[in-house]
Amino acid sequence: MKFTRSILITGGAGFIGSHVVRLFVNKYPEYHIVNLDKLTYAGNLANLTDIEDKPNYTFVKADICDFGLMLDVFKKYEIDNVIHLAAESHVDRSIKDPFTFAQTNVMGTLSLLQAAKELWTAPYTSNRFYHISTDEVYGTLEFDNTFFTEDTKYDPHSPYSASKASSDHFVRAFYDTYGLPTIVTNCSNNYGPYQFPEKLIPLFINNIKHKRSLPVYGKGENVRDWLYVVDHARAIDVIFHKGKIADTYNIGGFNEWKNIDLIKVIIKTVDRLLGSPEGTSDTLITYITDRAGHDLRYAIDSNKLKDELGWEPSLQFEEGIEKTVQWYLDNGEWMDNITSGDYQEYYEKMYNK
Repeated sequence: MKFTRSILITGGAGFIGSHVVRLFVNKYPEYHIVNLDKLTYAGNLANLTDIEDKPNYTFVKADICDFGLMLDVFKKYEIDNVIHLAAESHVDRSIKDPFTFAQTNVMGTLSLLQAAKELWTAPYTSNRFYHISTDEVYGTLEFDNTFFTEDTKYDPHSPYSASKASSDHFVRAFYDTYGLPTIVTNCSNNYGPYQFPEKLIPLFINNIKHKRSLPVYGKGENVRDWLYVVDHARAIDVIFHKGKIADTYNIGGFNEWKNIDLIKVIIKTVDRLLGSPEGTSDTLITYITDRAGHDLRYAIDSNKLKDELGWEPSLQFEEGIEKTVQWYLDNGEWMDNITSGDYQEYYEKMYNK
């Protein structure tokens, strides 16, 4: 079959990436979707068993930092578009190991950009390099009515956000210097199925289920804007097809929650779905020393995306959290394989790591 596009989606075995891969594979049979993932701890092909045999889907196990290999992948699969999600993304891990975050998020992005620059040909009418970033590059907001916009000055406060900010600058520099057709989006916190359980929502769902402690930084007063992951995938689809080259779009849920209030919603929902009396798991909350450089508040203004491209979230938070909790409770085997590490051993043997 002759495909109309060959799209490289990096990090496609991860949380957000797997939802993007699934959406594109199912919605666009005329596209060849090449899912490239290193399959580190957060990459799991069990996230994609429902589409792994589709004729327009190919998986490649590779490290984006290997520039020579990226050139080979671009040539072999005639890659003409990139949706770049592969990244180290956990703030706590970045505080302990900033070198890994700089290597993957900065040098890995540069490797992909350079491959695209060397192999794509101006005027790039059929090419796009779409880079997915985070709202954390903007720093922090006060507890007021301000929001991050596409014009907000970068002010990263953690090694993770600093590495993402640097990668964003490289992407924009490749447009300004070489004319490479780039797009950048900055998104708020995502939640939903298939999220690695070091992140707050799946971690707390699993801990409540097993009656383990729920560690809350500081007083739990930090505020985050939450977006259901399927809505983020929908936004990526719209922006990839309709977004303006060299532009930036913020993607948010218009959905701010204090961490402690969010945790109480999770507790209430899990207890109810498990058939436990309301308040059963409240005693599991444990307040711990606050994270170094912990940003107070994130809040995304997505009005540009709504006004120009017609996207807005499809789910209210209460509906999204209900679907999310139910998914994790219904998929205990997936969670057990993740927390035990069995999935890594399986795929290491499969791909002869």
